[in-house]
Amino acid sequence: MKRIDASRLLAVLGLCMATHSASSISLYDETQYRALTADRKAHAVGDLVTVLIYENTSASTTADTNTGHNADVSATLRTPLRDRQAGLSTRNDFDGRGSTQRSGRVLGQLTVAVREQLPNGDLLLAGTQELEINGERQKIGLDGRVRPQDITDANTVLSTRVADAHISFVGDGVLADHQRPSWWHQLVTWFGL
Repeated sequence: MKRIDASRLLAVLGLCMATHSASSISLYDETQYRALTADRKAHAVGDLVTVLIYENTSASTTADTNTGHNADVSATLRTPLRDRQAGLSTRNDFDGRGSTQRSGRVLGQLTVAVREQLPNGDLLLAGTQELEINGERQKIGLDGRVRPQDITDANTVLSTRVADAHISFVGDGVLADHQRPSWWHQLVTWFGL
């Protein structure tokens, strides 16, 4: 039979007592918990999400106005020698028509970052993308608020699901410059000529 050294026994007992009195810290954080089988969807500040921009808008208004007014006044004056007649007739017609029609369509994809997580769980998104093609610069920007449940398993969200969305699509270059009216045309239009 082997004899146990008293100093070793005291060391083992000391370690057991030290570990028993130490406080334990859990590795589980409820706010950051993600199951191993969970989809990788944006949920925290700094995460990326792809917004599928599909905006198709159209508006039209039509106004038709028709008014008319007729007035007739006549008088006859009889004298022994002659009858005199006088008359006045007026007619006022107005026919006005007008219509306005406007439509726009933007298609694209833009990956943006989660900038903030609101207390109710909604995510504030913001990001821009700049493209340069043949000297033409295009800048697409988006910011808005999205609910986490609207983000798909592929980590995408439709732009129609982004609340308070601000989507901008701006071009700059030779072609964009030719699409704008000249300064003298804008001046003439401003004076209504």
